[in-house]
Amino acid sequence: MKTITLSLFFVLMSTVSFGQKTITSQIQTSAQCGDCKERIEGKLNYTKGIKFAELDDQTKIVSVKFDPKKIDLFTIKQTIAKIGYDADEVKAAKEDVEKLPKCCQPNGH
Repeated sequence: MKTITLSLFFVLMSTVSFGQKTITSQIQTSAQCGDCKERIEGKLNYTKGIKFAELDDQTKIVSVKFDPKKIDLFTIKQTIAKIGYDADEVKAAKEDVEKLPKCCQPNGH
């Protein structure tokens, strides 16, 4: 009986941990090209709390799926801005933009 109770406990706990809620948001960026895509996705996909990030380089919109218990949308936008790209209302600082290759800076293409 003890084994059955313990087994049920572990099944319930695994269900709870897999049932975490995520949010998917769309962020307009100032990305220019495929290199920008790699740079943004590379940073976001290795940021704690972000489950998945993908930039559509045609629309310049990044779709981000994240755990709101670990990271919030504004912090994600700040992360994009720190890379050197505008993210909705969060503008990249001039010094961060200047760190980008010339082709990835505004009007670089």
